Amino acid sequence: MIAKYWKTLDDGRVKCELCPRGCALRDGQKGFCFVRSARDGALHLDTYGRSSGFAMDPIEKKPLFHFLPSSQILSFGTAGCNLNCRFCQNWDISKAREFDRLAVEASPSEIAAFAAARGAKSVAFTYNDPVIFAEYAIDTALACREVGIRAVAVTAGYISPGAREDFFRVMDGANIDLKGFSEDFYWHQTGAHLKDVLETIAYVAGETSCWTELTTLLIPGLNDSTEEITELTRWVRREIGPDVPIHFSAFHPDWKLRNIPRTPPETLARAREIALGQGLHFVYTGNVRDLEGGATICPNCGEMLVVRDWFEVLSNRVNVSNGVGFCSFCNAPIPGVW
Repeated sequence: MIAKYWKTLDDGRVKCELCPRGCALRDGQKGFCFVRSARDGALHLDTYGRSSGFAMDPIEKKPLFHFLPSSQILSFGTAGCNLNCRFCQNWDISKAREFDRLAVEASPSEIAAFAAARGAKSVAFTYNDPVIFAEYAIDTALACREVGIRAVAVTAGYISPGAREDFFRVMDGANIDLKGFSEDFYWHQTGAHLKDVLETIAYVAGETSCWTELTTLLIPGLNDSTEEITELTRWVRREIGPDVPIHFSAFHPDWKLRNIPRTPPETLARAREIALGQGLHFVYTGNVRDLEGGATICPNCGEMLVVRDWFEVLSNRVNVSNGVGFCSFCNAPIPGVW
């Protein structure tokens, strides 16, 4: 299909304006993401209506801990990515350059109907970054809304203004990767810029109704220093507030960083303590079994409200009234979509 978010340059090239890369393409060329191409003087999204596969997941796997807990979510993605993360955990999909991986054809209305028929409360755009198939994701989110299904984006947040507003306007929830907190890390490990991601996070958390959670994959020796974690969590507290949940997740050797060891559990525990010390209320650990690090704790009275074992909710003591969550012990509000 002909994409949105592009313009024609004076020299005849087509410039994509979806993400900060701003790829300028001559006829027949593909963008960095490999799924947006210039043909016949227009920009095309080559993966519209084509998926690399579908799966039913617990919402906690996204991870989203304050968004319809214990519910099932239909997950799907396409191929390609607009980042070049050396540590990519889904590199076989995000780095795919062969469209034969896109074995499933599904229209937005078909996806919405499929999710509803299987009892899913929401649909997740995930596996690869939905920013690069924004038109497909937006249309699917709108189709889901018509049948009472919510839309969730799992994204790195590398998207330009304009497209950013359109994309997150139709999303009910998002987990945004804040991959580190230095421009050096972002540029050398992802090929992107920190500033653009921070702008997206601040916009989504502060100016939309999209429920937002953050994830930071801690990689030994690259983004796990006490100083960087302190700066990251200080920024979160100052710019978007203490109630946005953050997940510190363990790295495992993959893609181009196979020489770096797994993240020790102690690193995740240290990051969690730093974040709590900076005043963040909901701090979680991921990719490890950690009952305390996976629990939702009331910031007012300190009682454990939601107990999780990996992605399974063992108990949930959040009281819900008109969609608003409250602590069952002290009645303090617990932010989220309950």
